[in-house]
Amino acid sequence: MKPYAFGIDIGGTTVKCGFFNSDGTFVDKWEIPTRKEDNGSMILPDIADSIKAKLAEHNVSLADVEGIGVGVPGPVLDKGVVNGCVNLGWGVFNVAEKLSDLMGGIYVEAGNDANVAALGEQWLGGGKGHQNVVMVTLGTGVGGGIIIGGKILAGSGGAAGEIGHMQMRDDETDVCGCGKKGCLEQYASATGIVRMSRRFLAQSKKESTLRSLSEITSKDIFDAAKAGDEVALGLVDDLGEMLGKAIAHITAIVDPEVIVIGGGVSKAGQILIDVIEKYYRPAAFHACRDTEFKLAVLGNDAGMYGAVRMVLSDDI
Repeated sequence: MKPYAFGIDIGGTTVKCGFFNSDGTFVDKWEIPTRKEDNGSMILPDIADSIKAKLAEHNVSLADVEGIGVGVPGPVLDKGVVNGCVNLGWGVFNVAEKLSDLMGGIYVEAGNDANVAALGEQWLGGGKGHQNVVMVTLGTGVGGGIIIGGKILAGSGGAAGEIGHMQMRDDETDVCGCGKKGCLEQYASATGIVRMSRRFLAQSKKESTLRSLSEITSKDIFDAAKAGDEVALGLVDDLGEMLGKAIAHITAIVDPEVIVIGGGVSKAGQILIDVIEKYYRPAAFHACRDTEFKLAVLGNDAGMYGAVRMVLSDDI
C-alpha cells in the first residue's frame, strides 16, 4: 500500500477534495468550484490540476499515491462508467478512465455520491465496526446508500439505494422531482417536511409558533417540536412514520446491522431517531426489529472518506 490517496466528492456547486494518509487520516482538504459550463467538460481537468498542485505543495510524488476515489451525483455502472449526471451536464462516459488519463494512468475508482458517503460512514463514521449498513441521508431530498459485507451495493444500473423514491402514498397530487407522485422524499426530506407544514397550516386553524415565521425551515419545525408545539410535534411524527415504515421495508430486504441517519435534518438529533424508531419497531420483520439506529458523524466529509476508501481496499 502506497502512503497516500485522494478522495474527491463532486457536488453541483463545489468539489470537495481530500488528501489522505493510507490509514484514513486527512493530510489536507480543500474545495474548488464545480464549473458546469460546456456540459461540465472542465470538471475533471480542474480536479486533476488541483490534485497536482496539492502534491507539489506537500512535496509528494504521484508515485507515492495509491489512487483517487471519486463520488459523483448520479448512477455509476461497472468500471467507473457514469450513467448520466444531469446537474453536471454529463452524459454516459467513463469518469474513472478519463480522470486516470489526466493523471498519468493512476488508479481511479468512481461511485455514486450517496453510496460513497454511506461507505465513508460505514468505514469510520456512524457505522464503524459493522459490515452491513444502510445510510439514509435527509437533505433537500432523501438519499441512501447500502453497504453489504463492507462493499457498496450499486445495482445493475447504479441506482440501488434510491430510497427517496419509494412510493409511500397513492393520494398525493404534487409531483416529485423524479416525475412520480407520493415519493418518500416529498414528506421526509428537509423540503418535504416544510412542504407538509405549509399544507397543514393552510388547511388548519390550529395555533402554532410556526405561523409567526415568514419562511419556515426544517430546523424551525424541529426546534418548535422540542419546545412542545403541537403542530410541529405532529409534523415530526408524520415524518417519523414515513421514515420508520420505509426503513422497515428496506431492512426486510437487506437486513443491515445498523441504520445511519445523516444529512442536514439529522442535526435535529435524538428526537429524530426516537420518532423513526417509534414507527420502525412495530413495522419491522421480527428478525430485523432490533436493528440499531445511529446518527452520522462525518458530516460533509463522508463523501471524501468513502471515496478514498474505495481505493484503499482491494475488495471494494
